Amino acid sequence: MSKRLFIAEKPSVAKEFARVMGVNGTSRDGYMESEDTVVTWCVGHLITMSYPEVYDPAMAKWNQETLPFLPETYLYEVIPSAKKQYDVVSTLLNRDDVDTIYVCTDSGREGEYIYRLVDAHAHVPETKKKFRVWIDSQTEEEIKRGVREAKPLDAYDDLSDSAYLRAKEDYLMGINFSRILSIRYGRWMNDILRDKKWTSVSVGRVMTCVLGMVVVREWEIRRFVKTPFYRVQGKFSLEGKGFPGEWRVREGSRYYEPDIYVIPSDGKNEGEDSSASDKKKGPQPDFSLSSILYKENGFRDKSNAEALADSLGKTGVIESVRKKQEKKNPPLLFNLAELQNLSSKLFKISPDETLQVVQDLYEKKLVTYPRTDARVLSTAVAKEIGNNLNGLRNYPMAAPYLKYIAEHESYKGLEKTRYVNDKKITDHYAIIPTGSAVGSLGSMSELHQKMYEVIVRRFLSIFYPPAVYQRLSVCVACECGDHTERFFTGTKVLVEDGFLPVNQFSFTKPKDEEAETDDSEENDEGENVDLREVIDQIKKGTVVSLDGHEIKEGETSPPKRYNSGSMILAMENAGQLIEDEELRAQIKGSGIGTSATRAEILKKLFNIGYLSLNKKTQIITPALKGELVYGIVYYAMPAMLSPKMTAGWEMGLTQVADGEMKEQVYMDTLNDYIRTMVDQAKQGNNTGKLQRFYSKVSVYYNNKKGKSTKTKGGAQK
Repeated sequence: MSKRLFIAEKPSVAKEFARVMGVNGTSRDGYMESEDTVVTWCVGHLITMSYPEVYDPAMAKWNQETLPFLPETYLYEVIPSAKKQYDVVSTLLNRDDVDTIYVCTDSGREGEYIYRLVDAHAHVPETKKKFRVWIDSQTEEEIKRGVREAKPLDAYDDLSDSAYLRAKEDYLMGINFSRILSIRYGRWMNDILRDKKWTSVSVGRVMTCVLGMVVVREWEIRRFVKTPFYRVQGKFSLEGKGFPGEWRVREGSRYYEPDIYVIPSDGKNEGEDSSASDKKKGPQPDFSLSSILYKENGFRDKSNAEALADSLGKTGVIESVRKKQEKKNPPLLFNLAELQNLSSKLFKISPDETLQVVQDLYEKKLVTYPRTDARVLSTAVAKEIGNNLNGLRNYPMAAPYLKYIAEHESYKGLEKTRYVNDKKITDHYAIIPTGSAVGSLGSMSELHQKMYEVIVRRFLSIFYPPAVYQRLSVCVACECGDHTERFFTGTKVLVEDGFLPVNQFSFTKPKDEEAETDDSEENDEGENVDLREVIDQIKKGTVVSLDGHEIKEGETSPPKRYNSGSMILAMENAGQLIEDEELRAQIKGSGIGTSATRAEILKKLFNIGYLSLNKKTQIITPALKGELVYGIVYYAMPAMLSPKMTAGWEMGLTQVADGEMKEQVYMDTLNDYIRTMVDQAKQGNNTGKLQRFYSKVSVYYNNKKGKSTKTKGGAQK
């Protein structure tokens, strides 16, 4: 009797498939079997790429004459610790009574690679029928759908090609670059570190780029010099009720110099606070070209601020009043990077810990597939979203929100909203609760329960209306002889809370949304002032009293170090740390690494001592060893440090997976790149430069372990 074989990636997943497929037969060592079905698993990778010495024993000794190493045919071997399970899987795949194979490894590039390696190494006959099961959760309904709609395995050949190329790329760069740099500069590094055991210069396509991002940020902090600035705040009053206003340079001011100072044109009236829109446009021009001004609202010297204040009269005139209603939409759904970033802030856990927690929730059927880059749903899922909502009725926290959603029928027409976009989904849609197995949550840890709440609240919020704010912006003009100086003030009041209560976690303190202030990287953008007491009296042309002034001193802040969450976002966006979700959604490309690999890359950098992680704050800093490696790469092959270049390789892999680039074209480009970089490293002799580099960085590492020392303010000593 012919049998069908299901092969999963992990034992726990295999057991779930066996249950759903009705495999109630014999449970054997490494597989389960019934009358017509066999289920087995891979325990992750069973096959790996062979080391160079397998190709040629002479390669066991690192010699630059043997580089670059670019094999025409790649060799693979069984991982020794996984040989027992490989033998089980290989035997089952080749059994005469197995005529149909269902590949149920994780639905993604890495899962595809895991099975394809086994299939090739075990020489599975092409006469067997092979199907690919692609699922987004482990619920019974989804597994049955995946099996029912399984496509022939060869429909995923492009994805398989991409997976093989990714592995070859990492292998070739790691082998060639690590060996040539270790041969050239390993002894220099070991002499500095005084390591008793020789260690290599470990280089990788993604991890070296990430190392560079951290080191560059550290150098920016070291070079940063605090700049004091002084703002002038007028104290105005109207019918006995006071309000402040902050001075800003505008045309007509004695400090306005049109040739060197240009007000950003954003179509706003003078009275409107432009800080939010300025941030969306990215870095603004540095207005420090003036020797007097610091940006548009401050002075470099206190004496100039005082001179302005002393020149003011006793009255001002309200020149403009602008009232505007603003809406804040519920955020997009979680992808893995977004969840890792938020978890580092909420729970102070690393990205790999976040992935493990959400993976546990996935395997318990509580949430959908976690290793996703998408933050939206597919049209097909949106049409069936009622199943997810109905399943949450047994989750107490969701009850009041589900009632609102049902009463307002806000689940209808979801496919027409910004939360659904088939074009922005590659392998999987966003992470959402399945609505299944809610009862199992009670047996999980407190962290798991909190993570589930975070995912559920983000999901429920998309069925709520936006929060609505009323913004009032006022400009007061004060005549000072031949010049007019202008002061600005504004308030932002919450009118309708919309989705905000849904996103208020039960384990955090409630946020005060009544008078929300604008975020600012520096505290030089003015204050959010409550004008509700005088709102009825404020009208254009009204004369107000200037009762006094205050000089407010501030200082610039150094760039922020990456934490584990912001680093994941920076990797996702090809080195750009973009907090604004709308801007992040516009970034095209696959970033650095993938959702499945970024956490592991960071973890490796910590484990090999290149980066240091403060577990309490999740702040990342370079270790001396890592900074030395950065210096070696910087002088020998600086292209390896480019986030854009690294993201370009990832984009190429995506193009192969999408069938837009041929595998051989990518491989030829890769081989040429390896040759160029190795030859470049062979010809260079940067020991003198590196010694000078070390003399500069060594002062920041005055302890035996090579960890950086910092001042209370965060900058290194």
